[in-house]
Amino acid sequence: MKITKTSYERLDLSLSVPYTIAYETVDRTTNFILKLETNTKMVGYGCAAPDATVTSETAEEVERAIKDILVPFLKGKDPFAYALLLTELKSLLGTKSSALAMVDMALHDLISKKAGVPLYRFLGGYRNHIPTSITIGILPLEATLVQAREFMEQGFSIIKVKGGADVEEDIAKMRRLRELYPKAVFRFDGNQGYSVAESLRFFEGTRSVGIEIFEQPTRVDQDESLGRVTQGTNIPVMADESLKTLKDAFRLAQNERIDMINIKLMKVGGILEATHINSVAKSAGLEAMVGCLDECALGIAAGLHFALSRPNIHYADLDGHLEIMGDPFKELFNIKNGVLHPTAHPGLGKIDL
Repeated sequence: MKITKTSYERLDLSLSVPYTIAYETVDRTTNFILKLETNTKMVGYGCAAPDATVTSETAEEVERAIKDILVPFLKGKDPFAYALLLTELKSLLGTKSSALAMVDMALHDLISKKAGVPLYRFLGGYRNHIPTSITIGILPLEATLVQAREFMEQGFSIIKVKGGADVEEDIAKMRRLRELYPKAVFRFDGNQGYSVAESLRFFEGTRSVGIEIFEQPTRVDQDESLGRVTQGTNIPVMADESLKTLKDAFRLAQNERIDMINIKLMKVGGILEATHINSVAKSAGLEAMVGCLDECALGIAAGLHFALSRPNIHYADLDGHLEIMGDPFKELFNIKNGVLHPTAHPGLGKIDL
């Protein structure tokens, strides 16, 4: 099988409900869709969702990389040599991790289509469904409660609350949510907004809530601070923005800074690199979650298939597509009562007519 044509589409997408996190408010996202055509008539698809903070790319940088690097590089290549191709592209793309992830997805889509099985089965097929959390951004208390009620009515049982701007307000929200929903699972994401003291205050103030995961409370350039939070609490502390590379995973695990890692394909560069990072986590006794950015369902599907393939991945936060308007890939998987199910179609599930 050889790649005969490489093309792309830029999707400038609006969110039906804008959201706020500790360092920005988001109301739109740009995704790129890569299409790899082959001499076998099979077509592979990949998605890039650049984010200036998380992936250190702008949409314009990714678009230039597609035109100047990816299109000429991929022509005539064999998708089954994906490890070689991705290694060479990594040196050409530099820090453009979502651009690399896009190619990684498309190559994996092709080879699992050639095998005639869904990607998660090609990768190992450990499970065939996984529950996802759904996220509430930084909102006033009453608006938080309204959104939580809507999500619970839709069948979600795992809610992730964004915070980090006001620790006392965050504590009040979590306590009130627990009062209203005693059986729900709650996760909390500080998005780098807290100091160590504020993180410990949040822990003390929410002991009765029973928070499942405490995600990235401190800044990315403060590993020692993150470690102090981990040592000072009994909530599992998860690294997100602090973990972008295999070296990051090794450093954080070696120094016992964290309990868990959040693997986002866009920030680490795709499934191949995510597999290496997850292996480091497994060897260190760290649990893993697969997360996402503001990605259309194609990107979410890749994260889902990876999550389903590995026994060390117990958690998913794959809700980035739910507020995207005009998503052209909604048919790639199903979600029922907050649980994600892939289709039985080969690859990522995109059917070419």
